[in-house]
Amino acid sequence: MGFRSWISVALQLTMATALLVGCSQPAATPDSTSPSGANGVTLKMVESITSPQRTALLKEMLAQFEAKNPGIKVDLISPPFEGADQKITQMLMAKEELDVLEVREFNAKQFSMNGFIENLKPYTEKWKNYDQLTDVAKRRATWVDKTPYYIPNGLYQRVLYYRTDWFKEAGIEVPKTWDELLIAAKKLTDPTKSRYGYSFRGGATGWDYALITMWAYNGTEVDADSAFFMKDGRTLFSTPQSLEAMQYYKQLYKEGSPKDSVSWGFQEMVQGFVAGSTAMLIQDPDVIDGAKEKMQEGTWATAPIPIGPSGVAQQVVGGPGWGMTSYSKHKEEAWKLIEFLSDPEQSTHFAKKTSTIPVVKSAAEDEFYKTGYFQPFIEMSQQPTKFLDVSRPVDYKGWGAWQSTADKDIQSFLLDQLTAEDLLKKWDEYWTKEKAERK
Repeated sequence: MGFRSWISVALQLTMATALLVGCSQPAATPDSTSPSGANGVTLKMVESITSPQRTALLKEMLAQFEAKNPGIKVDLISPPFEGADQKITQMLMAKEELDVLEVREFNAKQFSMNGFIENLKPYTEKWKNYDQLTDVAKRRATWVDKTPYYIPNGLYQRVLYYRTDWFKEAGIEVPKTWDELLIAAKKLTDPTKSRYGYSFRGGATGWDYALITMWAYNGTEVDADSAFFMKDGRTLFSTPQSLEAMQYYKQLYKEGSPKDSVSWGFQEMVQGFVAGSTAMLIQDPDVIDGAKEKMQEGTWATAPIPIGPSGVAQQVVGGPGWGMTSYSKHKEEAWKLIEFLSDPEQSTHFAKKTSTIPVVKSAAEDEFYKTGYFQPFIEMSQQPTKFLDVSRPVDYKGWGAWQSTADKDIQSFLLDQLTAEDLLKKWDEYWTKEKAERK
């Protein structure tokens, strides 16, 4: 997941979990979009993925909602992004006045288990637009106990960014498979010109890219609901296919990527692409705006993420969305707000302005998504049996500790200080133990 980088997400998850057993602090001061209704209802709403532009967009949409619902006012709370999820957790723990909140895929289960957020099934069963959600959006909404605890407001999904001019110059086609990507990366690499085929990520959360490679090699035998495990109960890291994937992964680094990319994180890998050092990048849609600003039109494009030898490609599709607190005193009004923000027209408008993938089927017919840089995202969403959405075991006790060591393990592996066999054995033993202790 690229937005603001996964390391920030990991830190927020760790801190938010700690807060559940710690002490709460006062919440951020609300930024009211309009005066409180004297004879009506005032809803308290908090967003998580905050930015000045996104907050301004939300305020515009909330003003429209208030105009259509004269008896309801909305106070929008917009904490600084880096501490937003901790702040939301504090508010929930203290049961501070709050009606609508932005839920993240990594804290949805935590919030539901603690009884902080409302089961929205009684509302979605009566909502005419629920079936307008794409399959991936529904999966995100219901990934906790197959129950809708929030309605996604946009999806974060990876595609392949590539230099059309470099590919044309070399006379090669856009890769559709991981094998083709390696061939292209090697052919496009020329250190004498400071040109490399691929923007590798060996630094913060580089393990995530190793995972999508292993998933693609193991295919549909991976348990999509807990993708560190296979459907037969073994760990992902125990299979011959994962060993083959890791050998491929090192080859891609050694033969098609800059040497210093062993320490690259989100910012560095994106900069490598937009600055003209690398020919290919796999990232989220939030790269599009930056690439538009820094790259010449016609020199780059996007394509579906490559598939593996198994014939499929898997990734974790990020999907934050709007949920309701379980203790809200204005649940009908809160749902009315969620329903308004999730209306296909409003939802698609929000996705366009925030450079996320739309969550409604009708967006596929919008000219904005039918062509151009966003088209591959729609193409992938329309092939759910080929481009699969999976979930990481973020609800396991050892998830946070594993992330801390996984980055070091990946770098040791890439620098030939740890063999693929030893790395996979270490991870296999760790997750086998985690699963056993969970029973």
